[in-house]
Amino acid sequence: MKKVFIVGCGAYMESGYGCPGEWRCLKAAALGEGNFDEPVQVMGFHTCHCPGRNTAPNMGVGIKMSGVKPDVIYMSSCMANAKPSCPYGSAQEMADIISAKTGVPVVLGTHDYH
Repeated sequence: MKKVFIVGCGAYMESGYGCPGEWRCLKAAALGEGNFDEPVQVMGFHTCHCPGRNTAPNMGVGIKMSGVKPDVIYMSSCMANAKPSCPYGSAQEMADIISAKTGVPVVLGTHDYH
């Protein structure tokens, strides 16, 4: 079973912009729905807080401290498809930074639930 980490948008989860929290990401991961091509084991869930400067370093530290290197890191659907979008950078830019820091591929989006 693949081990994954998920990065969610703190503003969406905390401000009610349409994401009630990480339960939809976790459901999709457990069932292998959305962008998960099979059920996966979620080893970590990190919330990105504006402006996102600490997200990549915290992911790197989390991987180092836990001793678990995920096979894939997923950017939550609320982060990848944010409306309004993040004023500090695109999801793709954040994904590229996280991948460069951790050496782990990053997938944009987790689920298609509404």
